Amino acid sequence: MSQSNPASTNDSGVSRGLWSSRFAFILAATGSAVGLGNVWKFPYIVGENGGGAFVLVYLLCIAIIGVPIMMAEIYIGRSGRHNPIGSMRLVAERNLSSPAWRISAVIGMIAAFVILSFYSVIGGWAASYVGHAALGDFNGGNSESIGKLFGDLLASPKQLLAWHTLFMVLVILVVSQGLKNGLERAVSILMPALFILLLITVGYATTTGHFGEAVSFLFTPDFNALTVNGVLIALGHAFFTLSLGMAIMMAYGSYLGRDVAVGRTAVTIGLMDTAVALLAGLAIFPIVFANGLEAGAGPGLIFQTLPLAFGNMPMGDVFGTLFFVLLLFAAWTSGISLLEPVVEWVEENTNMERSGSAIFVGVLCWLLGIASVLSLNVWADVTPLDMFARFEGKTIFDLLDFFTANILLPLSGLLTAIFVGWFVAKESLKSDLEMSDGTFALWLNFLRFVTPVAVVIVFAYNLLV
Repeated sequence: MSQSNPASTNDSGVSRGLWSSRFAFILAATGSAVGLGNVWKFPYIVGENGGGAFVLVYLLCIAIIGVPIMMAEIYIGRSGRHNPIGSMRLVAERNLSSPAWRISAVIGMIAAFVILSFYSVIGGWAASYVGHAALGDFNGGNSESIGKLFGDLLASPKQLLAWHTLFMVLVILVVSQGLKNGLERAVSILMPALFILLLITVGYATTTGHFGEAVSFLFTPDFNALTVNGVLIALGHAFFTLSLGMAIMMAYGSYLGRDVAVGRTAVTIGLMDTAVALLAGLAIFPIVFANGLEAGAGPGLIFQTLPLAFGNMPMGDVFGTLFFVLLLFAAWTSGISLLEPVVEWVEENTNMERSGSAIFVGVLCWLLGIASVLSLNVWADVTPLDMFARFEGKTIFDLLDFFTANILLPLSGLLTAIFVGWFVAKESLKSDLEMSDGTFALWLNFLRFVTPVAVVIVFAYNLLV
């Protein structure tokens, strides 16, 4: 593969760019996987579900769910060399299967679009807190003043809309530039910067006097604290943290060269995603413990608990600013990946160029996001599915989150696993993935038998519990 201007041609004769290297693809895929959930959710659920015991189970879940489905999605994208829907259709036709299997990609793309609409609102929170930290708004704060800061943000449609708009503009700017000048250039800057900021914050955390307590909190195995519920949480998080079921890996895989080992690359992405999540825990919890704060504060840990800590520690404004820049970068790389599959489809199926497609899809997503903005204030009492006990009290924001995470993503992932595992010729798979006989057989058996069962369990658990 040429390093100067790598490209490939799909069956329509359309020249497509390729990632310049395996490392560029890994950065992009890891950037997609690393998001807001890595920074607060993973460390929190680790501590609540057995520490090191949970980490071990989680890594096992990455192996039995995450890696097999990720490999299947990348295979479809690289084999089809089209947008996710086009690639699914082509791979199905080549294997004498119904083109209706493309419904998996359709579901995934719908999920990515809807998720970005409300994810952008939360990304806007991170952007606003960069400013608050830099201006010293946390300094000397107490729980009441910090809580009011967050409450005022949520209560103001104008503020939320402004930050939501800024975040979407940042995402559109990158995606509109295409693969080389947009996606690859952005992740080559943002991901190393994210790692550097994370390591700086971890370095500061070692000076708090509570670093050892945080290490124990995250890594000491306590199998007595690991319940069946904890195992199911590990299963679910392993699936969702790797951006599976959103057609993202199909889209990114369509730009991947044939000389890249898909299996080894997927494992690397899984390990890097987990490493970022654990480093986030090592950065956050020493600060939390040093200030006598609540480690199990969930999303409030980021926007209420940590600002309180930053406001009452030496150089808190500096490290608070660095932390929220880190959070914004994590959200930005995920936002880019969520927009890409739909933009790729529009670009290939209309007369729009890349920039026009990105603006068109981005604006539609921004418009849908306004519903989430308003559901946090003006429409806070609008709960359209109250007639169903399962959805009683859920706002539009809550419902969009629920249906994407609990229905669309696992359904898309399940269909992909079944299609690639059972309906794609083994010879074609083995030839494309270039795996040894033993490794290929292990992966295929996981994809056929273990992964679908695990996804169904996650599906049922999320819907019924």
